[in-house]
Amino acid sequence: MPVLTRDEAQTRAQLLDVHRYTVDLDLTTGEETFDSTTLVHFTARTAGNTFVELKPATLRSVTLDGQPLDPETLSDNRLPLTLTEGEHTLRVDATMRYSRTGEGMHRFTDPTDGETYAYTQLFMEDVQRVFAAFDQPDLKAVFEVAVTAPHGWTVLANGVTTHQGDGRWQAAPTPLISTYLVAVAAGPWHSIRTQHAGLPFGIHCRRSLAPHLDADADEILDVTRQCFDRYHEKFDEPYPFDSYDQAFVPEFNSGAMENPGLVTFRDEFVYRSAVTITERQTRAMVIAHEMAHMWFGDLVTLKWWDDIWLNESFAEYMGYQIINEATSRYPDTWVDFGVARKSWGYDADQRPSTHPVAPAPGAVPDTASALLNFDGISYAKGASALRQLVAWMGEKDFLAGINTHFARHKFANATLADFIDNLASATDRDVHGWAETWLRTTGVDTLTPAYDRATGTLTVTRTGSRPHRINVGLYDHDLADGRRLVLRDRLEIDVPQDTPANIPGPRPALVVLNDGDLTYAKIRFDDHSEERALRTLSGIPRPLARAVVWNCLRDMVRDGELEPVTYLETARAHLPEESDLAIVQGVLGFASAHIADRYVTAEDRPAALALLTDLTRDLIRRTEDGSDPGLRLTAVRHYIDAANRPGTLQGWLEDGSVPGGPELDPELRWRILARLAVLGATDEAAIAAELDRDPSATGQEGAARCRAALPTAEAKAAAWDRMFTSDTLSNYLFTATAQGFWQPEQADLVREYVPRFYPDATALADRRGPAIADAAGRFAFPAHAVDAAHLRLAEQHVSSDNILPALRRKLTDQIDDLRRALRVRKS
Repeated sequence: MPVLTRDEAQTRAQLLDVHRYTVDLDLTTGEETFDSTTLVHFTARTAGNTFVELKPATLRSVTLDGQPLDPETLSDNRLPLTLTEGEHTLRVDATMRYSRTGEGMHRFTDPTDGETYAYTQLFMEDVQRVFAAFDQPDLKAVFEVAVTAPHGWTVLANGVTTHQGDGRWQAAPTPLISTYLVAVAAGPWHSIRTQHAGLPFGIHCRRSLAPHLDADADEILDVTRQCFDRYHEKFDEPYPFDSYDQAFVPEFNSGAMENPGLVTFRDEFVYRSAVTITERQTRAMVIAHEMAHMWFGDLVTLKWWDDIWLNESFAEYMGYQIINEATSRYPDTWVDFGVARKSWGYDADQRPSTHPVAPAPGAVPDTASALLNFDGISYAKGASALRQLVAWMGEKDFLAGINTHFARHKFANATLADFIDNLASATDRDVHGWAETWLRTTGVDTLTPAYDRATGTLTVTRTGSRPHRINVGLYDHDLADGRRLVLRDRLEIDVPQDTPANIPGPRPALVVLNDGDLTYAKIRFDDHSEERALRTLSGIPRPLARAVVWNCLRDMVRDGELEPVTYLETARAHLPEESDLAIVQGVLGFASAHIADRYVTAEDRPAALALLTDLTRDLIRRTEDGSDPGLRLTAVRHYIDAANRPGTLQGWLEDGSVPGGPELDPELRWRILARLAVLGATDEAAIAAELDRDPSATGQEGAARCRAALPTAEAKAAAWDRMFTSDTLSNYLFTATAQGFWQPEQADLVREYVPRFYPDATALADRRGPAIADAAGRFAFPAHAVDAAHLRLAEQHVSSDNILPALRRKLTDQIDDLRRALRVRKS
């Protein structure tokens, strides 16, 4: 099946001006398909040949300017068109398939109450699964969408929708937008509506989640209003659409999607179980991120997918910055960014699949290649680069350049060159030179300090090629409390340095490079500072500086410069004193998912789990007074995951609570049951009983995860069949099954499936497409099997030419992580 190439898109853009789509969808025709009728009004600048994309179940009829075309000419989802110069109208009438993979028009029936919902995700190439289109981002048009829906449903779209009777809904015409941004969400939604700044605002979810949305509605709407107002303080261009709806939809593949006027979120953001303040902060950040796209992505859109970073890096940066500025209910968001997001970028940037933030012209030749660039580089590294840019050129000039960009390209498309030119117009800094060194290069620089006692000077050496403006924190011991440090001074240094920096007074106890985390680089310590960091980490006064130090230790483990057990011991020593929950979560996440699961050998794993169990028990004891419920919840979750004996967990499950709290909500109950399944301390009867207790969609996923984790040959065979043979699992149920299947404790039981994974995953990806391919590569990969034989097998398979690009990219990354784990074990 062909994908759209950059050359094809440029040729078509030179030929066509697309004016308007009139799309009519009928969602009342059955459970497997829906009807789609599309009228496209466009102009051909000259006579020529082109094509329109469509992926139908049945193509009933096509007419061009009233003259019928042969539906049999549709080939590989392309319908050829021969055009004369002038205006044209294309009419396409088709039957389309609903999706169960989160692509196109996804259909979901809620197991809690039997209600059905349908929503679109049309990103990249998936508009073709819903209606016929000239599917590329630089052929913007006005969209008029009508939907016929079952009785009792509400239809949401990019513009305000009106019910015209008999299930017929009409959406207001959109401004000029790209095809991939068209959105429809239909079903018996539970809706909360309000107004702000003269516009209708709404939040929506499945009816079964109504009590949970109601409980958080004030928080969600407050964040939405605060972000909206803050963006209007920063941006000269007003919000460009007629309404702002946020729909929390089931089985959504991404965190959210920036459809103008109708942002769709994964409905796990409607919390039905207890969550921490950092999880609420993440939801708020995603709200701010998607709202930023209303300007950067929707109002001004990339011309081709090589500039995807223009969308995502900007929204990532603004999401964190706006939440930091506009709201007061969350801690410093940049700490969470430093711990939870930058590591995503650092890891991606050190793999063979790395790429520049802004790929060179021609490096993204088609849409299949573009899809691979939605990664930690386009999001976290790009946002880090923008944060460094703001530190370097100043926020005032940065925003002036952004506003020029919006004014020059609103309702149109722009490129990297346009963006850089507009920034450069607002400053005397060499923004073009900055862009070349930061956006066109790959890899992570490393910064290392050297203190000269004789001269009292500090030199920072750099491995890499980028300029960095950083803060350097100089810390001394607190004379009143030797366990604590005090900040003596914070220097601002440009790397590379012209001259060493003078350090007045005695040698600092600790030197921390990038103390404010304003740049994107790995840091290291001088010999003196490394020892002090390991001993006094929790005594560093600012959480952002502590996050930088923890990231340094993480990188050192991954690079074979710090023993994994030393990291665990450092966590045991300092996390009980840590006050920032994002840091606790980040450190425990790395300690469990990377160190305990991959970086230590099977023989050493029990000791690593025991250390994690002791650490989390310490945190649980620290919070017995109820002073920090978020920390307690985090500790309980990780205690469950690290437990290697079932007794305590069985007691909690029987009692329905942890002594002293919390009560076991559905998330904790399924978490405990999954760990008991791994340990062989539960069975199918108990899983079925828990599913009776919680028959929700989340409960179905929990049961799938538990069943796949049972340590029997029969359970593993059944789970494998569900994943790789039957093709009946939705995207979420596939992921849950994959998460349960591979367990380090069950390595011998699942050994025979390791070589089966590669051919079975390849065949699955070919049958079910990119979304399931991504899930297979991410969640169904046998990551626990850290050995040379597995590495040879994996490398041999990935060298094959017949692997779907989405799967190949995931396997390439997983194999590199496997190599790194082997190196760490040998170091």
